[in-house]
Amino acid sequence: MDRKGHGIMWGKMKLGQMAAPVALHGLLTGMAVMAAVPAGAVGFQAPEGCEAFLTVQARACRVSNHYRCSAQPGDQWRADFDQEGVFFVSRINDEAEWVESFEFNPNVRQTMDAGAEDPASFSALVATGRDDFSFGLSRDDGQSSHVTGHDILTGRTVTIDGMVLNQTEFAFTETAPDGTVLRQSRGKEYISKELRLFFAGPSEFWDGENWLPMDGSPVQFIKPGEPGFGATQPIFDCGSLMSEAPLDPMLQQVRHER
Repeated sequence: MDRKGHGIMWGKMKLGQMAAPVALHGLLTGMAVMAAVPAGAVGFQAPEGCEAFLTVQARACRVSNHYRCSAQPGDQWRADFDQEGVFFVSRINDEAEWVESFEFNPNVRQTMDAGAEDPASFSALVATGRDDFSFGLSRDDGQSSHVTGHDILTGRTVTIDGMVLNQTEFAFTETAPDGTVLRQSRGKEYISKELRLFFAGPSEFWDGENWLPMDGSPVQFIKPGEPGFGATQPIFDCGSLMSEAPLDPMLQQVRHER
């Protein structure tokens, strides 16, 4: 699932509400999570000590900028933007485990609990074709939950905008401490073995009565020096989303993409 580092997306914050560059949650993390760029600027700018390496224009009116920071070797950050601005920032480790994420208005930090029952493992998925996971999440507003699920390689390889990806099949359930099911999702995703990243795909989520479809598949992969790198305005499916119900936040991120 787009669970890892593409974490749960809850709130939104318009770029116009911040001066640029302004660090988000600096008091919480001790570092600049990302720099916001006002209208008319060149685009996304990674915080000091970090370097952006990929911009992904995806369906469902989202563009994501991926970056790495020297202070956290092996980890990868992602900042998600919709037409109003940045709405979610997440961090994963080398095994594509969700380390932490940030939501806005109100500002909340969410982290993976230590001592996961069954840690997610990108290496295991690639080596064996399947990875099961079970881990807890805690928010600094006092809420907590537990996520269980799996990822399975389907054996299918696809090429999107020149990038070779392996398709996966996933399912996950998030529950509250009392056992109440908060979210469920299932479907297909893609992984890049080279980048050790998950990307969203066609999936569906349970709204309590029906399974509803959604598709946040990548359309363009843009590297440094290419037109569109660092973009903060999504370009695909934006018009069609105006008449649709908002997508469940968990699906854009209990994983990061994952």
